[in-house]
Amino acid sequence: MSAKDNAKSSAEPRLGAKVKTLRRKQGLRQAQLARMLDISASYLNLIEHDKRPLSATLLLKLAQLFELDLKAFAAETNSQLTADLMEMFGDPLFEQHNLIATDVREFITGFPGIGKAVLHLYQRYRETRETMVTLSAEQDGGLTGSMAHAGIDPTGIPTEEVNDFLQSHLNHFPALETAAEEFSKQIGLKPDDIYHAMSDYLLSQHGVRIRYVTPEEDGGAVRRFDRGGNELVLSESLPRSSRKFQIAHQIALLTQSDVLDEITEAAEFKTDEARALARVLLANYYAGAVVMPYGRFMDSVRACRYDIELLGNRFGVSFEQVCHRLTTLRRSGNEGIPFHFVRADIAGNIYKRFSASGIQISRFGGACPRWVLYSAFLTPGTTVTQLSKMPDDSAYFCVARTVKRGARGHHAPRAIHTVTLGCQVKYAPQMAYADGYDLQNTSAAVPIGVTCRICDRRNCEQRAFPRLHHPLAIDENVRGVSFYAPASDGGDDF
Repeated sequence: MSAKDNAKSSAEPRLGAKVKTLRRKQGLRQAQLARMLDISASYLNLIEHDKRPLSATLLLKLAQLFELDLKAFAAETNSQLTADLMEMFGDPLFEQHNLIATDVREFITGFPGIGKAVLHLYQRYRETRETMVTLSAEQDGGLTGSMAHAGIDPTGIPTEEVNDFLQSHLNHFPALETAAEEFSKQIGLKPDDIYHAMSDYLLSQHGVRIRYVTPEEDGGAVRRFDRGGNELVLSESLPRSSRKFQIAHQIALLTQSDVLDEITEAAEFKTDEARALARVLLANYYAGAVVMPYGRFMDSVRACRYDIELLGNRFGVSFEQVCHRLTTLRRSGNEGIPFHFVRADIAGNIYKRFSASGIQISRFGGACPRWVLYSAFLTPGTTVTQLSKMPDDSAYFCVARTVKRGARGHHAPRAIHTVTLGCQVKYAPQMAYADGYDLQNTSAAVPIGVTCRICDRRNCEQRAFPRLHHPLAIDENVRGVSFYAPASDGGDDF
């Protein structure tokens, strides 16, 4: 079997261990479960040992027999967990253990819960370490006392918990989609008049008036709801597209509070901060679904072939708002392209990440510098595209552009980020941005990785760290393409 065949085989869903775990939890012997599924015990044995695939028919039977959520058998969950753990094992802390992807993948297949627990423990270790380092730089006293004095609890970051929550739902919430469409029909929302329609609705149905204040008066809050005065205060610094979103967000809080509570309670967040953040993001989700109703938006997406700028003009929204909405189009029977989404700054910090495309996005550090989300900073305001290839030969097509945030007047500083939207190359022909690319020939694709520590590309001149399991080897008589990619390391693997 070739290396590519091996890679393909390892990427296929391996659900045998999950079937075995389910059977044991139910207290059943192989023969008993086999009779329930109308198959032979020997065939079930082959399935449990990944010698035969678990067919869709058998999967549905299992779901009906044991009232399963099919998400429990989603291959994407294990794939992302494997990627996160491999990035974790790229930490020099684990260098002596020589763990490889195959070992990690096989372990997770049988024991995903333990894998999640290990990842959770590592996250807490990193957060505590970073907090201690920061405080030790600020104070000379004891670290424990410093943390307590500063009121810092180094036990978790709510944003990570919420990111995992969104990923587990594939960033799609049917209850909010349905509610948004019903609201749009109720008040007859039209793209050209949605702003006034929502403003009138707030006043007539909830007695809420909208008042605009200058950046000097807003106190740093672009939106503030005064319950006592029944007034929604918005900053004049908001562009019109953001004003619509903030009004729709407030409507979500006033009309969909029970739905937001139901979703967040089912998620069983560990902290109040994570629960509060999830409610905010779900209200934003509802706002996006109101401003860009699923059916009408999906029709426009297909008609203009995912032209983000054209969609923004048609619905009166920003580039980033369109990209966010495109990641939510997972309605059964009317699905859009499964995208990944990343927002990052020029320093490499990743602020938002989501992946339905299968691409691995760094959890603990910046992404590969060869990725289009960083090259977009070279041409601010211009939409750039990239055909890229990961070390396992999986290919992706990405679109990226810089966006400005926090504009509060001519002299106020603006934060500049890049927003990146991408998909597997097989979906790229549906996008207008891919016209002119030879998508069948990925030999010219830009070689990228996840992070330097777990990327096995040998001759990358942008490598910032040595490869995992390949100790730094220095030869003073030989200079490679970079300090961490010596010429003696082998041929070009691009």
